[in-house]
Amino acid sequence: MKILIIEDEFILSTDLSAILEEEGYSIVGVYDNGQDAYRFFRENDVDLILCDININGDWDGIETMQKCISVKQVPIIYLTALTDKETIGRAKETMPAAYISKPFNRQNLRIAIEMAINNFAYKVKLEKEIPLNSKKSFEAFLQVNNDIFVKQNYHFVKFKIDEILYLESDNIHTNIFANKKYAIRQSLGNTLDNLGLKCLVRVHRSFAVNIDKIDRFNENEIFIQEHIIPIGRSYKEEFMSMFNFK
Repeated sequence: MKILIIEDEFILSTDLSAILEEEGYSIVGVYDNGQDAYRFFRENDVDLILCDININGDWDGIETMQKCISVKQVPIIYLTALTDKETIGRAKETMPAAYISKPFNRQNLRIAIEMAINNFAYKVKLEKEIPLNSKKSFEAFLQVNNDIFVKQNYHFVKFKIDEILYLESDNIHTNIFANKKYAIRQSLGNTLDNLGLKCLVRVHRSFAVNIDKIDRFNENEIFIQEHIIPIGRSYKEEFMSMFNFK
């Protein structure tokens, strides 16, 4: 998960970067002023912003966030010593995921980040009017635009939708094979329904493949890179219907 930090206290920004990297997050940028942070945000992939309010430059943190979210919606967490009513009122206008006062607590920061991503993904789903089959299935993974966030060991790990090679049922879990294997506590059928991707096709009771990643196939097997996926007899017709024969 890619985090942008906007903080004008060098020691604090350094400590914050180290803490978040230990927690498994990727710090893609650290800036002490709004103008440079805004330019970076426009040109790079950022999943979440941690921002102080009192920063260097002509813009304070709130003005900087207003400009950033006008370009792309991402969750915002304010990390600041300012707790007066007027500042909090201005901050609310940017719809932050959290407002944490300094000095911050490491555990509270970690929880705030997880909740920020979770709530933001929920908001995106509602805006797209994608039905949520159940609270439990939603918690298995989060989908934001072209990214999937899968919860692994208390962290949300991100990968691109087009990186998915195939899915495999494993009892009460489903393994998603992309740049690595991710296990989620959800059936294969529910996973396919919740993802809602046309490129994923069920080819076996225990397997679904990304049709765009197939290297070759025969009547019984599909080959994707070094992986061999069986074709079930009852799924063969559905699989073959994905191709236009001329």
